[in-house]
Amino acid sequence: MPADDTTAGPRRPAGPGRRGGRAPGPPHGPGPRPRSTGATTGPPRGGAPRRLYERVRRAWDRPLTAYYVIIGSALLITVLGLVMVYSASMIKALSLSLPSTYFFRKQFLAAVIGTVLLVIAARTSSRLHRALAYPLLIVTVFLMALVQVPGIGESVGGNQNWLSLGGPFQLQPSEFGKLALILWGADLLARKQEKRLLNQWKHILVPLVPVGFTLLGLIMLGGDMGTSIILTAILFGLLWLAGAPTRLFAGVLGIAGLVGFMLIRTSENRMSRLFCVGAEDLGPQGQCWQAVHGLYALASGGWFGSGLGASVEKWGQLPESHTDFIFAIAGEELGLAGTLSVLGLFAALGYAGIRVAGRTEDHFVRYAAGGVTTWIMAQAMVNIGAVLGLLPIAGVPLPLFSYGGSALLPTMFAIGLLIAFAREEPAAKAALAMRRPGVRWKSMRRRVVKRPSGER
Repeated sequence: MPADDTTAGPRRPAGPGRRGGRAPGPPHGPGPRPRSTGATTGPPRGGAPRRLYERVRRAWDRPLTAYYVIIGSALLITVLGLVMVYSASMIKALSLSLPSTYFFRKQFLAAVIGTVLLVIAARTSSRLHRALAYPLLIVTVFLMALVQVPGIGESVGGNQNWLSLGGPFQLQPSEFGKLALILWGADLLARKQEKRLLNQWKHILVPLVPVGFTLLGLIMLGGDMGTSIILTAILFGLLWLAGAPTRLFAGVLGIAGLVGFMLIRTSENRMSRLFCVGAEDLGPQGQCWQAVHGLYALASGGWFGSGLGASVEKWGQLPESHTDFIFAIAGEELGLAGTLSVLGLFAALGYAGIRVAGRTEDHFVRYAAGGVTTWIMAQAMVNIGAVLGLLPIAGVPLPLFSYGGSALLPTMFAIGLLIAFAREEPAAKAALAMRRPGVRWKSMRRRVVKRPSGER
């Protein structure tokens, strides 16, 4: 007798082609089994590297990232530069019968004054920066012309580009010429941009290029080829930011290259520097001494260097060890890790400057931030390239790092400009306002008052 199944509950309807009530599953042929598309199959494609990338990207997109990167990288470069100036210059000072801290104290004083200038520039509005452009350019041109007056200007290292301020203090006006060209050129291009005049090539070139060539001429009268290269890079950077056509840009570049070649060709010293690019021996008359010993210093540093103060090349073997070739001493004492750290700090500073220039809607801020970034990055590349033997020795210091108050002061003022521009971004301004104690307390109290009474 069959069992009574009335108490087993209702049966599920049988599927097509099946005897029982079980739903048919997908047929499996000889091909691969289909993958499940559920949400519990594991982490997304990419795994940990992808998540790390997303975190870094979100952190970089925050409003105050560029602001903090500029401050942090500039501060670290300056502090590390002070340490290396003291280490690289003590033997030079003792050889001149001076205290071992002589050059360090002068650089430290310049850093303190530069910090004051940085804070002033960071707290000054763009409108006041634009008002400063013309007076700074006029004073700089006057001082650069005064350098060529006999009895007033002084020659250092074969270049007539210094003014004596009394005692051991000297001033190099051409260093301030870089800052003057950036502020004046940014103000000029911004006013023309506002009047929609930059679509005509004559408004792009005039008077920016003639004034730039005037500054270059005053610098070249003193024989300073290195500063001329940096000023030319700043001029080209402003033209590129202004949207100069390729043929116009190439024409100005060709003229500058031809003039530079003639100046190099007519100088035996500059020709010898050109021939020392990539040199591995001192040359028949020792003309490549500095370039080769700079490579010796870098090669002897190894991975982590010989330690602070333990450099051998600074004992008279490497000329300008605390100025133009301080990067070589850093490589010898701090090793590859130290030099890569310096390069990373400059890369961070340059990228933050590009971000400030690219995200602003203010024409003056875009041109000024782009000009400052071009200046610092071009000068760092020329200096480090010469130390590595990839470029001719141009005699330019490493920004914020090498010894020299005349170079440090305008550079720190330029860093203050970048900080001010980063603060003026609308999102950054709102974020900084929220960080003030009074504003934060009022905002928190406002949120508490708006909360419903029954909500905890």
